[in-house]
Amino acid sequence: MTEVDETIRVVIADDERLVRMGLRVVIDAEPDLTVVGEAADGAEVVPLVRELRPDVVLMDVRMPGIDGIRATEQLITGMEEPPRILVVTTFEHDDHVYDALRAGASGFLLKRARAEEMVQAVRLVARGDSLLFPSAVRDLALRHGAPQDGRGSAGAPARGPLGRLTDREQQVLRLMAAGLNNGEIARELVVSQETVKTHVGSVLAKLGARDRTQAVIAAYESGFVLPG
Repeated sequence: MTEVDETIRVVIADDERLVRMGLRVVIDAEPDLTVVGEAADGAEVVPLVRELRPDVVLMDVRMPGIDGIRATEQLITGMEEPPRILVVTTFEHDDHVYDALRAGASGFLLKRARAEEMVQAVRLVARGDSLLFPSAVRDLALRHGAPQDGRGSAGAPARGPLGRLTDREQQVLRLMAAGLNNGEIARELVVSQETVKTHVGSVLAKLGARDRTQAVIAAYESGFVLPG
């Protein structure tokens, strides 16, 4: 995991040259961020990432050759320490975004986002300490997850790996799904941030999830947490 006092290394993967140029200008303007490589399609990005070992990949989901979803799968499953992947997309309600999140991406960013939102997203994903999970993704989860049956926001009983969570860990997971960061969860539960960090780590380990996003996806798809 990247330390906050180190430069965060970024690879940009997008088939549009102007988009790559714009992202590079935004990223390289920050003292703690640097673009170390660019790729025009998924077939290029996989070997490039293996060579350069960036901390974060800005990944377009719609590219010729190998799309961003397949490229994400190949990086996540094919590398011992894969980078964090931040999907860059034009349409926030695109089903491809949800597929990329399921494949292992840590969050997504709209191409029309402001420069400050872009750099903050890169920093958050690199640190792995906050979840980029806006309401649009919860809308996608509603379409792809377990059907609602009137249970309300509590969702289904915890089963499978979710059933191994303690009551407190289940509370933490529900708050993670609501988009709260560690500090906000700590205030909600009236505990220390260190305690929350411990609970989050335990949730990820028990679910076999790489990061918060993957844990929340599992919670939605099982019906344990219902979008909305």
